[in-house]
Amino acid sequence: MGVCFTSLARHQSPHSTSPHLGSATVSLETEEGKHEASELSEVGESTCNSNSNSIVFPSVEMRTLKEFNFAELKAATKSFKSDALLGEGGFGKDGPSRVAGTVSHPNLVKLLGYCCEDMEFLLVYEFMPKGSLENHLFWRNNNNTQALSWDTRLKIAIGAARGLAYLHTSEKQIIYRDFKASNILLDEEYNAKISDFGLAKLGPSAGDSHVTTRIIGTYGYAAPEYIATGHLYVKSDVYGFGVVLLEMLKGMRALDTNRPPGHQNLVEWIKPFLSDKTKLKSDIMDERIEGQYSTMAALKAAQLTLKCLESDPKKRPSMKEVLDTLETIQTINVRRREKKKHISKFATTNSFQ
Repeated sequence: MGVCFTSLARHQSPHSTSPHLGSATVSLETEEGKHEASELSEVGESTCNSNSNSIVFPSVEMRTLKEFNFAELKAATKSFKSDALLGEGGFGKDGPSRVAGTVSHPNLVKLLGYCCEDMEFLLVYEFMPKGSLENHLFWRNNNNTQALSWDTRLKIAIGAARGLAYLHTSEKQIIYRDFKASNILLDEEYNAKISDFGLAKLGPSAGDSHVTTRIIGTYGYAAPEYIATGHLYVKSDVYGFGVVLLEMLKGMRALDTNRPPGHQNLVEWIKPFLSDKTKLKSDIMDERIEGQYSTMAALKAAQLTLKCLESDPKKRPSMKEVLDTLETIQTINVRRREKKKHISKFATTNSFQ
């Protein structure tokens, strides 16, 4: 299980996006020896007794959730230890979004229970043993562990796209608003599930193209129209998906001040190359997965990323279209593997003749 902890935090300027406020996912071991996870998040001016906001709770309604007390959760998490940090996520600076409703989908993390004592509110989620996509793409690779394969990255992208497409097409159209690698959690088989719905917003009402809201989110992932105007579109999520897809292709963070000037913002650096087939190997694709993909599959993925990163939200594809394209790319992968097996088998047969 995972625990989402909320406490008070000061508001900052409503006219600027900010890096995610301190939320962390840690692995832990209970007294019974079972591994679980906790997620700690700070939000602004949110308490257990507040009726001004509501949160999207994936998969279940509050009355069906198990209620935990703070002491047992503190004991289970060994006082919320952070030495096994898995990833980050959270509600952002202005507290939970004003979204109500119950959503359930295989690619959304399930909420199992909660704790509400005094000024502290904790949410208990299902445990995702592989942690976050962020960890696998970035942190763990620093420890010389094997990089995520092309097939696995594509599988994760498809799972995340399914979850996001579900939110966008649900009865109460939901804009996720903070799509990033740290909010994509992975189960034992690397199936992706979207977590952390604290910034989610209900989509525009009939006849409207967008909702106007306080600008919060994470630098590097927020869509340009949202940063500039506060206008939030369903396709603002598509832009964030494009940023994550680019991170998966390149194997680098969206923002990294340790990179040379001109390379610190991944989108600004790589976006001009995405339509150029000759730049695939040298400038776009992660060198650690070289030889694992076909040129056609990689080019289609790069072109899809470019479409998601369109400055005009109207020109971006829907998440359903994104999902369809990713599944087509996956089919190319399958055909490539089958072709290689056939060639290998044919060569082996001939060697014995």
